[in-house]
Amino acid sequence: MINKIIHYFSANGSTYWSYVWQHISLSLAALLVSLVLGLSLGDWAYRSPRLRQWITGTSQALRVIPSLGVLFILIPFIGVGVLPALIALIFLGLPPILVNTVVGFEQVPDALLETGRGLGMTQRQLMVKVSFPLALPYILNGIKLSLVEIIASATLATYIGAGGLGNLIFTGLQLFRYDLLIIGGGSVALLSFLSMLILDLGIKWSSVK
Repeated sequence: MINKIIHYFSANGSTYWSYVWQHISLSLAALLVSLVLGLSLGDWAYRSPRLRQWITGTSQALRVIPSLGVLFILIPFIGVGVLPALIALIFLGLPPILVNTVVGFEQVPDALLETGRGLGMTQRQLMVKVSFPLALPYILNGIKLSLVEIIASATLATYIGAGGLGNLIFTGLQLFRYDLLIIGGGSVALLSFLSMLILDLGIKWSSVK
């Protein structure tokens, strides 16, 4: 098995790295869009209690929709390729960021906000200097959960021609090539582990600061 894995890398190194790049670029694009939407909707939900329950409830409902099901729903409307895969991953990555953003802002003590207003701080200054720094550990935790789920689910992008490490996994399944399964699955697991490690360090740093 080890010899087969070594042979694959020696013969298909450039192909492997192209799969890794496709997987990472698709995952980061989905995370970026999820982050922008999650922070915006989270702030909006926090400021509007009437909408908070509806927004958070809807985001949680999105989590029960399988990514593969979203892909198949989107194919008749926008075809195959990167776009439907990106939209499906955004559906998956948005809820953790949105919910954790709301939770983070809710943990900011009202006394600190009142003190800031008493010092003449504007709403934007309160957000930048008080609310966001205190909510940052929660937001980073949401980003961690989102990114891990996105990286794992991005393997499904292979089904609709969006590329990524899923090519190795599904080719291995079809051809009973366990070396490809190990390479593809191990690479996805390693990417997830590294993303968790980096974001855990960010959470620890933001909590200490």
